[in-house]
Amino acid sequence: MEEVERAERPRAADERTTLAGFLQFHRDTLALKCEGLTAEQLGRKAVPPSELSLLGLVRHLADVERGWFRNVIAGEGVPLRGGTGSARSMGFDVEETEVAEAEVEEAFAVWREECERSRAIVAAAESLDVIGVHRTGPVSLRYVLAHMIEEYARHNGHADLLRELIDGTTGE
Repeated sequence: MEEVERAERPRAADERTTLAGFLQFHRDTLALKCEGLTAEQLGRKAVPPSELSLLGLVRHLADVERGWFRNVIAGEGVPLRGGTGSARSMGFDVEETEVAEAEVEEAFAVWREECERSRAIVAAAESLDVIGVHRTGPVSLRYVLAHMIEEYARHNGHADLLRELIDGTTGE
């Protein structure tokens, strides 16, 4: 994995720049939590009986990016890769805990690709008032950005605890 540099959070910017900047900060934080770990460590379910792992979080958030930006806002209708998005789909079966290096690289490549597509959708949107269709009803791009910040912030809290259990690293 490449070395992670976190984006600065905008302190005096317009609404789109602020929301997109905070979301990127949280994406970078997740990458930072995973930096320097082996495939085995990334796939480790660190808090039994939970199925949660750092690699599971990366896979889950790739689907969250895909679902909210590509499907809801852009209307692409692409299938999710890893399941329903539930906590269960973030983990691994026993057979998958020994994650091969290629699988780790693929998971991160998919996540980075989905993040890039999401950034492009946000950049191309006419305004934050663009409306997408979610199963619960219409939602604005503004709502999706705020929700994604919430989603990453919650999972970065999980990532903090998982990383500390794996190798004692705290902070950031």
